[in-house]
Amino acid sequence: MPAKLFKVRVPQYMIGFGPTIWSRRRGETEYGFKALPLGGFVSMIGMYPPARDGEEVRQTSTGMFQQLANDARRASAEQLQPGDENRMFYKLPVWKRVVIMLGGPAMNLLIGTVLIGVLITGFGTLQSTTTVSEVYRCVVPLDQQEQRSGTGDGCRAGDPQAPAYAAGLRPGDVITSFNGQRLGEADWQVLTEMIRAEAGHEVAVTYLRDGTEHATTITPLLTERPQLDINGNPVATADGTMATVQAGFIGMGAEARLIRQPVTEVPAMVWENVTHVAAIVLDLPARLVAVGQAAFSDAPRDPDGPVSVVGVGRIAGEVSAMEDVPVENRAATLVGLVAGLNIALFVFNLIPLLPLDGGHIAGALWEALRRGVARVFRRRDPGPVDIAKALPLTYVVATLLLGMGVLLIYADIVKPVNLFG
Repeated sequence: MPAKLFKVRVPQYMIGFGPTIWSRRRGETEYGFKALPLGGFVSMIGMYPPARDGEEVRQTSTGMFQQLANDARRASAEQLQPGDENRMFYKLPVWKRVVIMLGGPAMNLLIGTVLIGVLITGFGTLQSTTTVSEVYRCVVPLDQQEQRSGTGDGCRAGDPQAPAYAAGLRPGDVITSFNGQRLGEADWQVLTEMIRAEAGHEVAVTYLRDGTEHATTITPLLTERPQLDINGNPVATADGTMATVQAGFIGMGAEARLIRQPVTEVPAMVWENVTHVAAIVLDLPARLVAVGQAAFSDAPRDPDGPVSVVGVGRIAGEVSAMEDVPVENRAATLVGLVAGLNIALFVFNLIPLLPLDGGHIAGALWEALRRGVARVFRRRDPGPVDIAKALPLTYVVATLLLGMGVLLIYADIVKPVNLFG
């Protein structure tokens, strides 16, 4: 759309790569599908500027690379038709080229933002609530919890009674206030922070049971608990073990529910997704090594690691087949999956390497910088940046991307990510 808006001629708009299996021409553009549905492309004329006068392929160690650039320029020139002289991509102002190359990532961001809006305002986000899901009879030392888990021996002599049980709280109760502060349904993290801060102090608590409000008192027990970050998640130490602190504990769990959020929360949620994906991209080489190790060994897959389109499809299929999960929850998961996929594509395509959109944007910005410096120092205009010279690097990147795709598809077949146990 921006290419046509800026009068660049667009010969092709294709979904997929390889041989064309169906197409139809409308106006000057051919729209169609190709055999390999692994992406798509928009072909624009004049992507590569012509070679400068006298620039030839030299018989040197780089001659092969220069020949690649010349072949690309020649193929680009063969697309030109009469009247195309001022409709070539490289002749556009830098800002117009940047807008064009941002078209794809911007659409991914728009789709992701809309779907995240639908997700959190229509379905809600899964959050721990102030409804009690379970109450422990005793307090088990943190270093013994894993050992006792599933053994059925429960409480032992000498284990202190859990404060929540001693106070009369039971599953299904809804905590409505703690130490005089009223609590809403989604205030579980607020409640947790207050419990941890009130160790050893008797605190007034009110709760709803069968529609009737009751009052009691509770004294959080000072014990070793996991250290939590700002989002309420456990913090790991440098060696990967769980960090602990002395904090108040009463011994109860929270019921998780989908809670709708206001539309004002959408930007923060989108930003959180973008930064999360960016962190994964920055750590991508190490994560791919981990995927390879998991695919060819007994090591488990990292559930937060990269997946291919096969992995995404598999997860979507597993979600759809969960008949014991409410339809609303399954639909919310699928919407979130597609939203996350679009945010991932937005971030990934902005990597400043050809053939990704970010590579073309980087080339245009580099050209603007060079020309700006030339104007400041009153030097000759250096002309457009010839990205054809970067084709060797482009082929290397494309080969690496292809290899990454093959590895992820193989791993998603033989060792899929397990998100649901």
